[in-house]
Amino acid sequence: MSIKYIFLVSRQGKLRLAKWFTTLSVKEKQKTVKEVSQIVLARRPKQCNFIEHRDTKVVYRKYASLYFIAGIDLDDNELLTLEIIHRYVEVLDRSFGNVCELDLIFHFQRAYFVLDEMIGAGEVLETSKATVLRCLAQMDETEQAENADRGWGDINLEGVAKTAMLTVQEFKQSFSR
Repeated sequence: MSIKYIFLVSRQGKLRLAKWFTTLSVKEKQKTVKEVSQIVLARRPKQCNFIEHRDTKVVYRKYASLYFIAGIDLDDNELLTLEIIHRYVEVLDRSFGNVCELDLIFHFQRAYFVLDEMIGAGEVLETSKATVLRCLAQMDETEQAENADRGWGDINLEGVAKTAMLTVQEFKQSFSR
């Protein structure tokens, strides 16, 4: 199986995540995303989740407000691709605790990490959810240890907000004098 690209698009057609496994110019990538997104978003819910676009078979699945779209070779198995998409969503769900569009916007690096653990160079690397989640847990531990070494620890958002408000008030006072 050879995956050419995977991207996530919102119901409004906004690109939320894109991973390319073939070399294309930026213009070609943008054109492909636009064309495929328009085709997928225009389809009715009861229509088949497979379409052909140029030299690619497009496989997509809608979860909540996001469309998970994969482009594969014409002779590849579309049902296997649907299963890979579903497995990716399951891992994201376990990782975020019921994943939503905002999780992917604010924690995009985590979504890319999961995708990179599952797919590399357009080929499926790992199908085990447990293995991918274990790698994700190891990444979290490493990140926490590095943050602790730097002295960052846990961020106190309430304290940050108060400091920011004080700074804004001081700034306003300096101009009112």
